[in-house]
Amino acid sequence: MTGIGIIGAGDFGAAHARAIKEVHGLQLVASCRGNNDALADFTGEHGGRGYTDWRKLLDDKDVDAVLIASPHHLHAEIAIGAAEAGKHIMLEKPMAPTAAACDAINAAVAAGGVKLMVAHLMHFALPCMAARQMLEEGALGRPLIGSSWIIKLWMEHNRRDWHLRKATGGGMLLTAGIHALDRLVWLMDDDVVSVSAMLGAKFHEQEADDTALLGLRFAGGGLGQVQSVGYRNGATTYAMDLVCEQGTLRIDMDRGTMLGRDTVWTDLPGSFEPNWMHNALVREWTAMRDAIADDSSVPISGAYGRKIIGIIEAAFASNETRREHEIAGAR
Repeated sequence: MTGIGIIGAGDFGAAHARAIKEVHGLQLVASCRGNNDALADFTGEHGGRGYTDWRKLLDDKDVDAVLIASPHHLHAEIAIGAAEAGKHIMLEKPMAPTAAACDAINAAVAAGGVKLMVAHLMHFALPCMAARQMLEEGALGRPLIGSSWIIKLWMEHNRRDWHLRKATGGGMLLTAGIHALDRLVWLMDDDVVSVSAMLGAKFHEQEADDTALLGLRFAGGGLGQVQSVGYRNGATTYAMDLVCEQGTLRIDMDRGTMLGRDTVWTDLPGSFEPNWMHNALVREWTAMRDAIADDSSVPISGAYGRKIIGIIEAAFASNETRREHEIAGAR
């Protein structure tokens, strides 16, 4: 049995706790949150010991692996501490607010000899998995053009002050839009070499962005665009299109995946499931369990998580200079 500790026992920590409960071989043994009353409610519902200091949780000998779901600017410090304590790590996205912080995490993980998986949930969501399988089969050829978007309510009930500030890694792009970016980069299966971007707070009075529009150039010649919009009032759209050499794909998280050929859309069988997010979390933790048990590679490495943050840093730089920004080290 692998003992799991949750650092960041909030709303999404609870979603992880529910998923962990369904994965054979995992047990939630400890959780951490600064608010004593909220922590007591969390442990009362999900079990395990409670800590208000994440360092104390890392001292718990029953904890073999941790989920880090803290505010973004704390990811690096906590992940490095976990690696030094010999704990395997599931690190919520974004990996960290900067590429330099990602590099520090990866160095600590390598030195500590532990597993690190960055929790990019789209890789385990059934509609995206169906699209990936279709692309890998090769009948559609290469994806050449991609558009991915998430347009949703920004000021949800769990929004906190740190979400609204740049210094703490806040903003719609790092918080939610990163899903649309990750999904596009993963399915295009190519490195991004440059970014053009426009960002701002268009709907709310805050320092960090609630809107971002990104244009991406890929190493193999493909082009992509990402929309990350946190509205004040509206309805959610969370989808993407891929235009491939021999057909098109549309991924809609509320419907599944559709194949376009000869001007007709057809649903891909088995590409939709109700409650997709919970099921994706269960798959995510199953993959983490297997990587620990088999001493095998995790599906989403720290190197990949760092690549996504490098793209976002380039987007921030492009917005400041109003110029296309190349990504250092991209092939």
